[in-house]
Amino acid sequence: MKLCVALDLPNAKENLDLAKVLKSEDVWLKVGLRSYIRDGKPLLEELKAINPNFKLFLDLKVYDIPNTMADAAESMAGLGVDMFNVHASSGKKAMSMVMDRLCDIPNPPIVLAVTALTSFDEPSFQTVYNETIDKKAAQFAKDAYESGLNGVVCSVFESALIKSSTTQNFLTLTPGIRPFGEDAGDQQRVANLETAKNEMSDFIVVGRPIYQSNDPLGVTKRILENI
Repeated sequence: MKLCVALDLPNAKENLDLAKVLKSEDVWLKVGLRSYIRDGKPLLEELKAINPNFKLFLDLKVYDIPNTMADAAESMAGLGVDMFNVHASSGKKAMSMVMDRLCDIPNPPIVLAVTALTSFDEPSFQTVYNETIDKKAAQFAKDAYESGLNGVVCSVFESALIKSSTTQNFLTLTPGIRPFGEDAGDQQRVANLETAKNEMSDFIVVGRPIYQSNDPLGVTKRILENI
């Protein structure tokens, strides 16, 4: 299991300062929608300059028509990131086109499909998708697997189910991790480290418990010791 630290701070300087604090640790860094729209490619380059061994996850959750998604995937691969994601609800044709576009790129990024956002609870998810989270997440994961993607973004609570309906090697990245039982904030389906391990998460995303801490390095080290 790998730790992915969410760089969701209000400005580039704070994100870069956090990366500098963590530069000696074996972590992935997640650059999300707000950070990338605001700070763009220079942020990615500055993060790599802090530590070339940092692995970067570009979390833009791309969702558009198939050709546009394939174009975007090619552009994201050109940024030198190590992983990015698309929405599984874009459909198998779009996801397959994304993977086809990347097939001739040396060492292409890991590509994940978003299943059900962890901000959804069961009633709000069913209002949008007219299906239970478990059933729809498993279907989305199967679509992503059959489209050649490397894995999915899901909550901890769907991770083992998704692996059982695809393969154990199909990656699951699980946001909403509160490592030691911290406050859930605006997330609904949150879990601690022990649950994440039991549910076989491959990547855990931790944000606020690290960057809102008075000792982000200490919290990070404690998480790494426990995974």
